Amino acid sequence: MKKVTLLVVLLLCATIYAQKFEGLAKTPPMGWNSWNRFRCDVNEKLIREAAQAMVSSGMRDAGYVYINIDDCWHGGRDSLGFVYPDSARFPSGMKALADYVHSLGLKFGIYTDAGWQTCAGKPASRGYEYQDAIMYAKWGVDYVKDDFCFADSLSAIGSYSTMRNAFYSAGRPVVFSLCEGGDHKPWLWGKEVGHLWRTTCDIYAAFDSLEYHNNWNALGVLRIINLQKSIRQYSGPDHWNDPDMLEVGNGMSVNEDRAHFSMWCMLAAPLISGNDLFHMSKETSEILNNKDAIAVDQDTLGISGFAYSENGPIEVWMKPLAAGDWAVCFLNSGRETKEVNFSWKGNIVTDTLTNRVLNPGKDKYTIMDLWKHKETGTTDKDFSAVIPSHDVVMLRLSLKK
Repeated sequence: MKKVTLLVVLLLCATIYAQKFEGLAKTPPMGWNSWNRFRCDVNEKLIREAAQAMVSSGMRDAGYVYINIDDCWHGGRDSLGFVYPDSARFPSGMKALADYVHSLGLKFGIYTDAGWQTCAGKPASRGYEYQDAIMYAKWGVDYVKDDFCFADSLSAIGSYSTMRNAFYSAGRPVVFSLCEGGDHKPWLWGKEVGHLWRTTCDIYAAFDSLEYHNNWNALGVLRIINLQKSIRQYSGPDHWNDPDMLEVGNGMSVNEDRAHFSMWCMLAAPLISGNDLFHMSKETSEILNNKDAIAVDQDTLGISGFAYSENGPIEVWMKPLAAGDWAVCFLNSGRETKEVNFSWKGNIVTDTLTNRVLNPGKDKYTIMDLWKHKETGTTDKDFSAVIPSHDVVMLRLSLKK
């Protein structure tokens, strides 16, 4: 009896002091997820080919490392309650698939749900958190996206904390992505639980519109951007606001894809592509592989950008970077081409979150256009540009020595 009591006490202590694995996401995670393009049409061949394409397209070298399977991989649970994959779709099993992904210098991610079943009706983790964490560790999983469908009146922080504790108990470090759609304001509590948390309901491949469903809505890119403006202070190294996966290459115009990607970089958002990696256009590849823009997203300070000014459809976004640099993005959210004029010396920019100051009247900065990949002068001269509808000009300002 004493032994049993001692074991219970030890288990309770382990749960109380469990924590997320620190230091796994010092910059926003980058990778690919199957859902936006393939939905439930996932199988072993697709994931292997996606991993191969990640390498051959140059995306791995640009920083994308996670290959993540979303919903519908599940087969069922065995007599002991352990989850197993659909054997018709994944005949070699998840361990072999993870080993293959790892052999390419990539990391392997998987999907679950905190409720009774996943959004697609597959076996979810409610009541099986520790068993699932054990299986994921055995398979070699590096990243887990945890949805919140069919969760009834569950506490989001309680459910996700249980899963976090289960990962810690299983002993394999995993990046933990909380995906409850922002309904429970995860930015207020997610830092202690996961590495990133969804801030809104699902994205879809549209720039400024709303897609209605029976009991939820999908949001276009611009609507999601607008919802990020008041929560930037909650994001930073190892704890990121997540405005959802990228829709670059999924049907928007090149201008809109470029604006979408640029703004995710300005927000210091996770860059999880959701396109068909095997049939990318030249334009899609160039956007996803823009290392100058990616460097803004992956900046070591981990500061989310902020909307500095708005003049009609033109928004000016600012983002402090390491080494005294700044990223500046001019976003044309309107449906017509607009001319932009901006006086560097006439604008002293103070980021009240970090107390960083951009003062071109005092300091001179060189200007790099991050989509043209060339220097365009200094802040001694006012900025002017013509920006097409739903497009951006994205700049990096570097202190001139």
